[in-house]
Amino acid sequence: MKKDLISIKDLTIKEIEELFDLAVKLKRNKSKFNKALAGKSLALIFQKPSNRTRVSFEVGMYQLGGNSIYLSPSEINLGVRETIKDAAKTISRYVDGIVLRTFQHKNCLDMALAAGVPVINGLSDFSHPCQALADLFTIGEKFSRLGQASQKVGSRLKGLTLAYVGDGNNVCNSLLFAAAKTGMNIAVATPAGYAPDAQVVKESKEIAKETLSQIRITEDPLSAVNGAQVVYTDVWASMGQEEEISKRKIIFKDFQINARLLTNAATGVLVMHCLPAHRGEEITDEVMDSNNSVVFDQAENRMHVQKAILIKLLKG
Repeated sequence: MKKDLISIKDLTIKEIEELFDLAVKLKRNKSKFNKALAGKSLALIFQKPSNRTRVSFEVGMYQLGGNSIYLSPSEINLGVRETIKDAAKTISRYVDGIVLRTFQHKNCLDMALAAGVPVINGLSDFSHPCQALADLFTIGEKFSRLGQASQKVGSRLKGLTLAYVGDGNNVCNSLLFAAAKTGMNIAVATPAGYAPDAQVVKESKEIAKETLSQIRITEDPLSAVNGAQVVYTDVWASMGQEEEISKRKIIFKDFQINARLLTNAATGVLVMHCLPAHRGEEITDEVMDSNNSVVFDQAENRMHVQKAILIKLLKG
């Protein structure tokens, strides 16, 4: 039976740990897996353009011995030239997996329902699971506490605190689920009216009861960052919200990640951004280019984690 990756909510902690374990091996020994997906093909269906998602999946698939086919927004015109159901059923006859990068999350759900092959959410307006998994992998990679270098990457997350400052968007939603699943604490600071999805918060808190993750939503960035080992931000206006940029710059001005804000964080705090960054808006050059920044490490880890996802979903 095929398995999709639409939301981190759908993954068990065992599955997350298995992905991280495999990603470690893939990162350490690329050549060992260069035939893991030999003869397999992956369709990249993009309604929204992307640098990191496209390149990391294409290169990752190539490094695993497979092939990828990119369908741009103008080529696929999903839901216009033909229904998502018909496109899913047709493309499934040609390829072994589909990555969908879309505006509406419902498109991911509809594609997964109709496709005969695994569907991976490469981003929707609700969720960005591949990004959040790579983010947590990066955090776990950086934290080897109490000299336990052999400790599994996912196990290192438990008890750490991540502060997310900015818009309660799709990345924020995925980080909430990811933190709750792995036992990591998360504090989210957004302006009033820009909090993460209420249902996501509710469901994350339910999951957190089992993992003892602490989840806090606030409108005070100083409070959220206080003592945090990781501080994370994203653009204030996502793709498709361009008409709101001027308005959001005013509303979000006190939610910038800068040196002053980071004085409240833990010593040696990691700074993260899923990119692309609008330097001088949600994050300053000083912070982005500092030794605390692991922004480009997390960008690289997108490929390693996604290679693990591809092997898990396509190899069966």
